Amino acid sequence: MKRLVILGGSDGTISSFRAARRLGLATVCVDMRADAPGVREADEFLHVSTRDVEAVTAALRDRDDVVGVLAPGTDINLPALVEVTRRLGLPGGLSDAALRVSVDKAYFREVCERLGLGGPAYVSGTAHEVLREAGRLAFPAIVKPVDSGSSRGITVCADPSGLAGAVEAAAAVSPSATVIVEELVIGRDLCGEAFLQDGRVALLGLSDRVVAAPQVVAVGHDMAPRDEALTAEVTRQLEAVCAEVGYTDGPLNLDLFLTGDAVVLIEMGARIGGNGLGEALGLMYGVDTVAAAVLLAIGERPDLAPRWSRHASVRMLRSGSAGTLLALHGLDEALALPGVADVVVTTRPGEPVVPYTECRAKLGYVLASGESATAVAEVLAAVEDTVRVSVDAR
Repeated sequence: MKRLVILGGSDGTISSFRAARRLGLATVCVDMRADAPGVREADEFLHVSTRDVEAVTAALRDRDDVVGVLAPGTDINLPALVEVTRRLGLPGGLSDAALRVSVDKAYFREVCERLGLGGPAYVSGTAHEVLREAGRLAFPAIVKPVDSGSSRGITVCADPSGLAGAVEAAAAVSPSATVIVEELVIGRDLCGEAFLQDGRVALLGLSDRVVAAPQVVAVGHDMAPRDEALTAEVTRQLEAVCAEVGYTDGPLNLDLFLTGDAVVLIEMGARIGGNGLGEALGLMYGVDTVAAAVLLAIGERPDLAPRWSRHASVRMLRSGSAGTLLALHGLDEALALPGVADVVVTTRPGEPVVPYTECRAKLGYVLASGESATAVAEVLAAVEDTVRVSVDAR
């Protein structure tokens, strides 16, 4: 049986394991954590770090059943994806520049500047370098690791007084100990999920990030059809960036702001979005976008022709307290609600849970779609009334 190797077993990989199964492929999960959510979805588990390219390649080199490698849901595993596919002669799809623009937020800003695309003033480097140069920035500013995800190490500083602590926190979760500080962009905060084919944006879904203040982590996303001018401008900028870095076919995940009539791209990853965004794009257009990414990973061309244009939303299942998960009640009832496309659970009873202050703390997510924003909001309200989280806080 043909097998797809999926680098990483985080919750953002679950949809890819299931899409591969729909396509008749067996799967191999590579992760250093034996208790990762993706391990339970896989047919086979390779218990090594995704960053240990030598070990991953050695384990796969003499197998004739492996037909592709995928790294969905996070940018962290993209460097290993590129190296493993090159060594094994498997379909890859990422140029060196496309990889770098996905894993280095400062390089993404450089590319945007080179193309004349608007963006915030910024400084980047080691903690010492950033603190030395940050005086030329206007505040408020946002501090981030250049190469980490899941909203880790992100701080908004209203003034320079909090900068040192924020930079230290960002550097601590950066694999390269490198930080970027950007002047805070004010406007409509949007996320995007897209799919390129032959260098053109074939599908684009823009979503409003649903945030529970004072945290910056999203508790959900509302994806909807947008006006033609906004869609055209985001498409123009995305295609320009992708042409510059040599990325022609595959999924894209992005963050952007709409400031007045201007579109400001913040960051981009050449992979399927986590937190249900990859699935939401598919619900919006009636295209199995996660399966499309799997097909590309094994060297096949997916059909991306839209069947419709609808509203789609994702909401995180989350705990309000720390402790041990006892149960998630009402999941079957929620899944049976009209408009609910899927309920994905990433944590099992008996496992530790913490309050939802970053994406990886979620217990799962709910996907819903409908003909209007009102219809989807009603579905999500019904889910909220149906699902109950039980935690032993002792």
